[in-house]
Amino acid sequence: MKARHTTPPFDHSGSTFDSFLEEEEIRGEVEAVAIKRVIAMQLLQTMEAQHIKKKIMAERMGTSRSQLDRLLDADNAAVNLKTLARAAHVVGKKIRLEMVDIIGEA
Repeated sequence: MKARHTTPPFDHSGSTFDSFLEEEEIRGEVEAVAIKRVIAMQLLQTMEAQHIKKKIMAERMGTSRSQLDRLLDADNAAVNLKTLARAAHVVGKKIRLEMVDIIGEA
């Protein structure tokens, strides 16, 4: 009877979600979508708190309702900074971006 060769289970100790994203080469895309989701959520919450309807928001931004819907779509990361800044300004906010060192990240 031959000895059966089994592959030992992969040791995940020490690995991180960030390292997984790096290995799959999707970290940048995942981070962009996550940031967009947060901004879209904050914008929606601010609009609700100020009782601003989408139609009015679009008019104040000088854009269409469909463009605003794309901006508020958490899964659509293809939005430029100018549009985000304009939307933030309409609700009395501003967008703040910051570059930070990646030292210490996986």
